[in-house]
Amino acid sequence: MFFSLIIKGGPIMIPIILGSVIALAIILERCWTLWKIRLNIPLFAQEVFLYLERGQFQKALERCAKVRHPIADVFKLGITHRASKREEVEAMMEREGDEQIQYLERYLGALIIIIGVAPMMGFLGTIIGLINAFMTWEQMGTDITVNALAGGIYQAMITTAAGLSVAIPGFIIYHLIMGKIKSQAQEMTYYGNELLDLLSQAREGGVR
Repeated sequence: MFFSLIIKGGPIMIPIILGSVIALAIILERCWTLWKIRLNIPLFAQEVFLYLERGQFQKALERCAKVRHPIADVFKLGITHRASKREEVEAMMEREGDEQIQYLERYLGALIIIIGVAPMMGFLGTIIGLINAFMTWEQMGTDITVNALAGGIYQAMITTAAGLSVAIPGFIIYHLIMGKIKSQAQEMTYYGNELLDLLSQAREGGVR
């Protein structure tokens, strides 16, 4: 049944199916990446801050080294360069944070392109199918039958359904992933600023 629908959908089904496979691969890869770096950020930040308040910078760095989340790399960079001016440390942490967020957003640009193109390919298939149906009608004239028109109508409906079937779930999942990344970025910014405050206090207190 499934393969017969693909065949009736015509050549337009090829890019739609290819796009759906790529979209699925991107979604699974990004979900796996986000799952691997899962972390209770507030708890982790408080652990690091406690080490810093005690002047145990090496232990703070060791704690960061055990975590796979991007915030650990940002923290580690800030702690390592704690002797520098706050503005310099802040700039380094911002650059690192931007790079980490770009990593989390990797391939999502391609996903949103597929989500946008899939329904348009479906609509293109619809137009082609209707053109074929009307051409058949023109050729057969008064002898036209439903069976003769069925091929074009099938193509018109199947390609539209296929394009929307790729775009709708892809659109929802894309925004769920982006929402998760945005949340991560906000927490990284918030706790990054707290880290800068602690490092400034330690520097002013003469702790190295």
